[in-house]
Amino acid sequence: MSRQRFGVVDLGSNSVRLVVYEGLERNPHVIFNEKAVLGLGRGLHATGRLNPMAAAQALTVLRRYHALAAGMGATPLELVATAAARDAANGPDFLASVADAMPGVAIRLLSGEEEGRLSAEGLLLGVPQADGVLGDLGGGSLELVRLEKGRIAEAASLPIGTIRLCDRAEGDLARARSIVEAELKSVPWLGAQPLKDLFLVGGTFRALARMHMAQTAYPLHIVHHYAIRREEARDLAGVVMTTPRRSLEKLPEAPSKRAGDLPFAAVALRRLLRASGAARVVFSGNGLREGWYANRLPPAVRAQDPLLAAAAELGHRLGRDAALPPALLAWTAPLAEPGEDATLREAACWVADTGSRDHPDYRAEQSLLRLLRLHGVGLDHHARAFLGLTVALRYDAEGALPGMAVARGLLSAATIRRCEVLGAAFRLAFTLCGGVPALLAETALERRGRHLVLRLHEGAGVFSGDAVQRRLEALAAPLGLEGALEPY
Repeated sequence: MSRQRFGVVDLGSNSVRLVVYEGLERNPHVIFNEKAVLGLGRGLHATGRLNPMAAAQALTVLRRYHALAAGMGATPLELVATAAARDAANGPDFLASVADAMPGVAIRLLSGEEEGRLSAEGLLLGVPQADGVLGDLGGGSLELVRLEKGRIAEAASLPIGTIRLCDRAEGDLARARSIVEAELKSVPWLGAQPLKDLFLVGGTFRALARMHMAQTAYPLHIVHHYAIRREEARDLAGVVMTTPRRSLEKLPEAPSKRAGDLPFAAVALRRLLRASGAARVVFSGNGLREGWYANRLPPAVRAQDPLLAAAAELGHRLGRDAALPPALLAWTAPLAEPGEDATLREAACWVADTGSRDHPDYRAEQSLLRLLRLHGVGLDHHARAFLGLTVALRYDAEGALPGMAVARGLLSAATIRRCEVLGAAFRLAFTLCGGVPALLAETALERRGRHLVLRLHEGAGVFSGDAVQRRLEALAAPLGLEGALEPY
């Protein structure tokens, strides 16, 4: 069945991007994403006008995007314009030219507050209970939004995007520092109380995250949900600010097209850390475009837990029986421990059978890598590793398997033990029932003193062979229990 496609063009001060989505599900499905870095807002501070060469290039790119969206059947298509277009004296004339280049496309010029709130909506799509301050750094402006446990509170827009800050400071980092400090002081609620998290959005901030991941040999190359301590973020910014450009360009993961902007992004980051008092920095791959997408979702879909939605989607697509995950959740309930994350166990039940369609010799490996790299805005790195390792162990993975070191490196010893327990439980469950919920219902687990008891109704098609006995013992061992079989 074909699903509706629709697209958004994000016309920013530094770049213009087309994103085409397919369907309206809790986790966005992007089928096309193309960006052109043009520098539309470069020189705006001095001239008050859009960069003429970039404006001409932008119209060429936008005609291409219009044709691409039409060819993909992406309707509706909407263009959202941000700081450069709203602040330039010739912004209205330029948007009129855009309308001519993209006939029939809705054009929306965002205010600074609207831009910030859309970015916050995008962040909340992946972090529903975000608490702290969002900082979305573009080429022309920095949007700040205060978040209170998933609720959007105050928002502010400051004219200190990387391009504009460089222009205002005439390329001098010391002057840029003073400019940023003065602008941040104009936001009365910033730093009013200590923050746990500073959420960073925007291409230049994401470039800083990739550089830090490369420097620290971080095992998972996914920026979304990448979190570092305040001190690490401060040190990273210091390195970027003090490294000459030629040397900066040679650093691992340093983007050549953004090399000139990186020191100014680092200035903004350092000043934000000081002004906000945040203890941790969390980088988000979500922003304005995802906020635009989020506002199209039906309320019932928007209210879904993003992790469970992603896991259930995968389970429906690759599992053999949609009734099995709820049955597994109930069957593994006796294995729950005080303080465990029940959402993670439920998500694991949804993905437990997703390797069934893979080659038997590669089920563990494919499942592990699939889950580590799974598309889904609500999966943080801990959840990816937990799900991947659990399902790999369900397929009796060995330690040398590609991805195992990555998954284990992202988890604590206690969490790895939980993965081992759940993986062993799934292995036993599938041995008993072959993936059929009706057969699983003829069995039950029970903790009884120092024993983990497996009760079987053997007359219903389940029986206690050698494989069942071995796998029951393998499940009981990490719990410090002894396995015991008992008929109904």
